[in-house]
Amino acid sequence: MPNGLFTGCFCALFPYRVKDGSESVTDARDDRRRVCLVVPTNRECAATLTEVVAEAEYATRHFDVDVCLLVLDSSDEYEAHAKVLALAPLVWHLDEPAQREFLQRVVRGAAADRPDLLLDLLLPAGVSYGACTNRAFLIAAALGCDSVHRRDSDLYFQTYEGKKIFPIHAELSALGKAARDVVATENRLDESRADLPVAMAGASFVGDMSVDVEDIRDHEAYYDLVSLWAAPGSTEDEKRELVAESFTGSAPFDGDHWTLSVVDPMRVDMHNISFHGLQENVPLPPATDTIGSDYFLIHVADRAGLPGLLHNRHIVNFHTAERKSDAGFLAYQLRFAKFILSMYYFHFIYQRMTNASPGDIAAIVRASTWQPREPNEATAELMEQAYRRLGGRFTAVADRIGANRDALLIEARRDIEDFALLIEAWAALIAAARETPLRHD
Repeated sequence: MPNGLFTGCFCALFPYRVKDGSESVTDARDDRRRVCLVVPTNRECAATLTEVVAEAEYATRHFDVDVCLLVLDSSDEYEAHAKVLALAPLVWHLDEPAQREFLQRVVRGAAADRPDLLLDLLLPAGVSYGACTNRAFLIAAALGCDSVHRRDSDLYFQTYEGKKIFPIHAELSALGKAARDVVATENRLDESRADLPVAMAGASFVGDMSVDVEDIRDHEAYYDLVSLWAAPGSTEDEKRELVAESFTGSAPFDGDHWTLSVVDPMRVDMHNISFHGLQENVPLPPATDTIGSDYFLIHVADRAGLPGLLHNRHIVNFHTAERKSDAGFLAYQLRFAKFILSMYYFHFIYQRMTNASPGDIAAIVRASTWQPREPNEATAELMEQAYRRLGGRFTAVADRIGANRDALLIEARRDIEDFALLIEAWAALIAAARETPLRHD
């Protein structure tokens, strides 16, 4: 192996089933692979859950696997969601108290430093795209699942020739197999990587933009705002290419096209992603109120040169009505602002973590916080100006950035410091999760 990312990443399968995190049903199948299909949600999403239940059933029919459907439910619609999930054969539907109780036992079992902070990083009070997925990684380890397949609550699946197009078909056809054994339409992988297992499979989306900035794409300030997340030193041509590609989807499905390669992070979306082994070696950044904080593992796979499958079973993304409300709009735009500020640190990290082990990655993450703050202060100033030029309801975003600039800068840096701590504790947390049942007798 050319790096340490896969050391010890294949966990044993555990022969037990539970439902809703509270009752145990014995149905041992040691010979079947277990996979975790997860939907984190903090909103009503019965229609999406209906689609994902169908995806789980499809996978069970077409592959020799047990699909553990996991719904991490922080919404006020738990009972409505439970009615939909009752149709699934193997489901864990956990509200926040159930998640917290499980995490408390995992953190205790890990005997890690600063357990209270670790618990807060795994289940923070604010919205955290990375933290909810980290919880899924730990629960998947507890369930003995060797891969995690993530969907979001604001999607549905494409239909082609009268059939739903489920991403899990491509994912299960490749994940965990030696790359040379995967049947793909196209192979761009270097032969030196052919014996490594496929660590990631993913695709993109059709429909609404992944970041809700479509209404301003024709405004002259759009470039000024979106180009702020470009890597330092990018040329104007590179920035314009980045802006043109950012947050846009792909072509509708017209037949399977699978490419075996080291996957470009710009080609996949966290609505539509799956990992094998990688998720047990490195967690996601637990930053709160920051979009894009859950994309880190895609970059780890890219920088380490790990085999991946890029397929075209894109999900359909849509924007919820809540996001368009005044409160939802402001909250979302501030999450986008924190994303831009966080990129000051992530570009530093991405440039340095080629073939890095988890310990090395933690050191690089921590080193990124030693950079001088002045460049990010300048970014915050430019971001406020861009929002102000957009006018209308975006003026309120500019006002909030101006009034809270120092706090936003401090939070962006502290989020990275917290991430380093979580990486260092992650191996112990995963090991503890493997020994921690979801149900506490």
